[in-house]
Amino acid sequence: MPASRSRTERFHDSFHQVCDRGGCLEFSLASSDQATERSPDLVWRVRLLHVSESELIVERPTAAGKTLSILENVPLIGALVIGQNRWQFETHTLERATAARGGQPSMLGGALRLAMPMTVERCSRRESGRVSVGNIHLPHVEVWPLLEPSSVVAAEEANCAALREAERSQYQVPVQVPRQASYLRQQTQHHIQQLASDELTLPVVGPKFNARLMNVGGGGMGLMIDKSETSSASRAKLVWLRVHLEPTIPLPLGLTAKIVHTHMDSTQNLYAGLAFEFAFHQTHRDFVIEQIERYITLLQQPSRAAA
Repeated sequence: MPASRSRTERFHDSFHQVCDRGGCLEFSLASSDQATERSPDLVWRVRLLHVSESELIVERPTAAGKTLSILENVPLIGALVIGQNRWQFETHTLERATAARGGQPSMLGGALRLAMPMTVERCSRRESGRVSVGNIHLPHVEVWPLLEPSSVVAAEEANCAALREAERSQYQVPVQVPRQASYLRQQTQHHIQQLASDELTLPVVGPKFNARLMNVGGGGMGLMIDKSETSSASRAKLVWLRVHLEPTIPLPLGLTAKIVHTHMDSTQNLYAGLAFEFAFHQTHRDFVIEQIERYITLLQQPSRAAA
């Protein structure tokens, strides 16, 4: 029996293997069928802490050191990665683990409990930033090599101001009069599109290249860069990013990061591991966390996210 088929049929053993090695799982919030314009999926990379017959216990997702809130009974799309093989599965969150449970170490208190999936399905590795994997649609990221780090302050302040204005525009539309509301929504959308199309203040940067946001960890993120643009990326150390999470977040989120490691995959695309960098403008950290928290909160409220 081929190894990949064996692992698919005996996936419980694979979860135990990853846990014993201190490895990680990936997951994202399952999209709502109610959404008229689907937002991209943030994929969280979290350490697998414990495996039982009925559940998986993982670290809670974090962003820039802040633990994020995931509600109970939220549907998720999970992924198990071993070597060059990847399996995807459906699960959901369970009641929060607030204390040590029978036979489980006390370190699991407060961790995220996931239902053990019924089945797993082998899928392609995410080798190209141009494609989605299964039901996961990865965010687009614009990347510029940062030439003058001190110049990010003005750019990050401009990004914050533009996002605040776009958010205010979103929530200033009355709903009592349908015809008036429809007109105002069109005007509001036009205004937000103008904000998005305006060239927001950039720091002093080099030529832009594009990437896909593969996963988010506690202090950074992983990007996949197409092989056609790897020459620009390989020379960069500090970078300025615009992360596209529209329409839930109405404008791209701007932030600074440091490339800490890279490697080529089997198709010569470049995977880059980035660490968030707030040393040049520390107050921007709170704004970035706020936006990511807002994104996660809205995606857990399908009726509001679909508005």
